[in-house]
Amino acid sequence: MQTEEQDLAWASLITPLSVEALKSFCQDIERLYRINPMLEFNEWKETGEYHFVVSGKNSSHDTPIDFQYELEVTELADGFQLDYSKGLKSKTVLKIEAAPEGSKLTITDHYDGHSEEERKARLDEVDKSLVVWANYLQEFIISWDKWSRFALWRWYIRRIWQPMKPSGRRITYMLLWISLVEVSLISLGVAIYFVEYVN
Repeated sequence: MQTEEQDLAWASLITPLSVEALKSFCQDIERLYRINPMLEFNEWKETGEYHFVVSGKNSSHDTPIDFQYELEVTELADGFQLDYSKGLKSKTVLKIEAAPEGSKLTITDHYDGHSEEERKARLDEVDKSLVVWANYLQEFIISWDKWSRFALWRWYIRRIWQPMKPSGRRITYMLLWISLVEVSLISLGVAIYFVEYVN
């Protein structure tokens, strides 16, 4: 959702994690951003504690926008604040709070670092991936809650899935489904053979 003044936009999601577990999850800032399928990173370099140099492409716009900035993270009592050195967006705030069956994460993008005239002139630079990011984060966190206790799954996510570009993840997903269908068809063929000719 975006305010009438165009100063900020926000999206919220409910997770099955406790407040403490969600805050621990959000401490991995690189993973948070890489979950966003609209962002393709060329570089993610940690230059200090909670300080990163980031570059890539945002494909949530009609014409993808290249980005390059320094990202500085500040831990808050109820979440994190992510400050950008460049761009129309000045900061992103992650607010973590309790929910009836887990926790709630609210992501707020702030665009108040420029004059009103400049913000209006640069509306096409507003990050349109926020809602998509929130949806993917929710799905990922639900999967994380179910499977993260398995070391092999954690290894796959961190070493293989996370560094992949979004297009690579989609291709891998399709190939896995195609392979699953092929195995199912072969198994069905073997079962039919045994039923018809062996018995």
